[in-house]
Amino acid sequence: MANRAYLRVWTRDFSEQTMIAEFARFLTTAPVADPPDGFQLLSVQPVDYTEPSEVEWDLREGGFGPPEIAALAMQQLNSDTAYIVEAKWKLWNFDGETLNWKNSPQPLTLICQGTGFDGGAAATEGHFVADLGFEHSFTGHAGLLAPEAASDPFASSDHPVEKRFRAWMGSSENLRQYHQRTRENIQTLFGWVEAIQAALPVERSVLTSEGEENFEARLDAILAQR
Repeated sequence: MANRAYLRVWTRDFSEQTMIAEFARFLTTAPVADPPDGFQLLSVQPVDYTEPSEVEWDLREGGFGPPEIAALAMQQLNSDTAYIVEAKWKLWNFDGETLNWKNSPQPLTLICQGTGFDGGAAATEGHFVADLGFEHSFTGHAGLLAPEAASDPFASSDHPVEKRFRAWMGSSENLRQYHQRTRENIQTLFGWVEAIQAALPVERSVLTSEGEENFEARLDAILAQR
């Protein structure tokens, strides 16, 4: 299974009184795709993730933006609740089957966790969390990009699709384009982080992934690579 990447944000004044207004500002910064591919669904999750959703709203119709989403969330205001928005954002994606690039809407999950949700998980996991999708959208596959900064640069398999991918990337022009498209995805992500820092009283933010010990350092190395 492919590894996933996350953005985690803590704010200095986060509380039950401020979280929905800050969530609206967090959503405003998100580089979501144009409707109807942008905001998709709002779920209100009580207590922890083992419980069923309390209520859901389909956001694809009716022109729902951050203010409208915040107004819906405010109806279920509680410190032991998480508010989960399913959305999409446009990233470059390489199709290993067709060996083609496409700049297309990809899944993005945006979460606001109340201070009492899941036993206070927000303190360690983030007041706001974004599931960014697959890690390889930002690091590339198989350690081809900035391998010196990769946690496991030689990870590979004998799957026919991966063999085909490695053969394709044997061309310097194909590898150059792979680097450029991945850099553009990283720049989109870093631009978003900067927008969050300008919009919210950020105490700290961190980018993490399931496959990299230091995800941010890997991204910096890919950006610096020529």
